[in-house]
Amino acid sequence: MRAALALEDGTVVHGELFGSPHEAEGEVVFNTSHTGFQEALTDPSYRGQILIMTFPMQGNYGILPEVGESDRVQVEGFVVRYLHDGPTHPRAEITLDEFLQDHGVPGISGVDTRMLTRKIRTEGAMRGVLVPYEQGDRPSDEELLERVREVPHISEMDLVPQVSTRKKYRFSDGKPEIVVIDCGVKRSILRELAKRGAGVTVVPYNTQAQEIMNADPDGVVISNGPGDPKRVRETVETVRELIGQVPLMGICLGNQILGLAEGGNTFKLKFGHRGANQPVKDLDKGRVYITSQNHGFALDSDSLRDTPLRIRWVNVNDGTVEGVVHTDAPAFSVQFHPEAGPGPWDTKWVFDEFLAMCREH
Repeated sequence: MRAALALEDGTVVHGELFGSPHEAEGEVVFNTSHTGFQEALTDPSYRGQILIMTFPMQGNYGILPEVGESDRVQVEGFVVRYLHDGPTHPRAEITLDEFLQDHGVPGISGVDTRMLTRKIRTEGAMRGVLVPYEQGDRPSDEELLERVREVPHISEMDLVPQVSTRKKYRFSDGKPEIVVIDCGVKRSILRELAKRGAGVTVVPYNTQAQEIMNADPDGVVISNGPGDPKRVRETVETVRELIGQVPLMGICLGNQILGLAEGGNTFKLKFGHRGANQPVKDLDKGRVYITSQNHGFALDSDSLRDTPLRIRWVNVNDGTVEGVVHTDAPAFSVQFHPEAGPGPWDTKWVFDEFLAMCREH
């Protein structure tokens, strides 16, 4: 089968369908990582989005059982230049094509991903549709663009409830005791906490502060997740009540939620930060780290001036806020992903810093 990808600016490209013969719609974004397609596909922060990989070949090492960031494919659709349906990795269980088929997600290959990426960098992330079709039944451009106009904007979608756990569960035993507020948490975050001996309990995004405190945690992590942080009002209110009661660490969406909880504001980035090569400067240490990131919103630095949040990390490329430290309470947050998964391990020490804070308090 064939497939078409249409963007809201009128761009339409055609290629070969792989994965599932279903239609997909969402915000079209790109990721600049050279490896890690499985981690990207299963990252809950991609819910509501059609993902383009800028590295041309995808699928060459297949799907490995131990590297998924969740139990399912989270992207709405997948766009690649070349599909290698080997796989070549000795531990691979199935191919990329089979993986998407199993999860009902369509992919398109054989398209000019460089052109699409340059267009999104210039014009910003756009709504789009991915439509499979039989060779002799090609949809018209106007028909495709009409479908794009019906796609909601990412800020209009309530995505966190779709990816958060529905009930509390225990991930690991140990000390200190950490509660993770699941806004779409990546398994790599839970693994890094457990690897350091922490006992980890995961709770839904809308768990109230009192219920969390009743568990007597030594620390609380606000996780990553998809969409506009302003739509996660329940989590913002919970974090507002937790500040000062227990050590806090936010990651990605959790960084934005901590900022909103203390009166800051957020805004939508033009095309977001998605990839494993984002340079971040730690203003306290005077060092630059290469980080893994996946987000389309950011904290407004001006809005933090009259809050008890001090900017500690900034993005070297565009100067946006990459993390804050609370000046009156044991709390901090980072916009980047210290667990990587995939990506460089430069900032895994952030977990050590947080657990040391939990033990101290």
